Amino acid sequence: YGTSGTYGSSGAYGESGTYREPPHGGPAHGESPHGGPRSSGRPPRGGNKRTATLVAGVVGVLVVAAGAFFLLNDGGDKKNEGTKPSPSPTVSSKPKLPPGVKCSGDACTGKDPEVMGCGGDLVTTGASAVVGTAAVEVRYSKVCGAAWARVTQAAQGDEVQVNAGGANEQRATVGNAGATVAYTMMVAVDSAADATACATLASGQQGCTK
Repeated sequence: YGTSGTYGSSGAYGESGTYREPPHGGPAHGESPHGGPRSSGRPPRGGNKRTATLVAGVVGVLVVAAGAFFLLNDGGDKKNEGTKPSPSPTVSSKPKLPPGVKCSGDACTGKDPEVMGCGGDLVTTGASAVVGTAAVEVRYSKVCGAAWARVTQAAQGDEVQVNAGGANEQRATVGNAGATVAYTMMVAVDSAADATACATLASGQQGCTK
């Protein structure tokens, strides 16, 4: 204490006991030595709340976007699956033939009707004609889709022919002595009317079905 009763030469109290500002611009009571208010050591809480809210908002947007993406993709896949065309059934180009029948249509052209199973109960007689003493006729099998010509009451050397619209002509001759019947190989036709049968006798006489 000095002689004047003050608190040191730079004391904070004067003679009247009142508080005085410290000399040389020193810090006031309760202030930081660096001129600012003293820090309490606690970080501000308002900034943390704003950051947490922002992060939560971003996460929410991402979750909604991801959900919409998967929902749209899943729905699109199911829609596409529902619109897929069903496979077409396989259609066979070969007709189903009865037991014993070995050809049909063009596959029968040039083949023996008896060997291929087209004769017997499967054959009908179409147009016929008389040539001399012989008879010539169209033989037709609907199952085989083919026709052929047959001559009966014929003699050795007589010839028989068949054609379908002038094409695929097939011929046969009565070759053995004493034989009276001969028939040609087949031609493919849609009906008996598509075939024409002709006979040429050994004498030279000719005739055809109409």
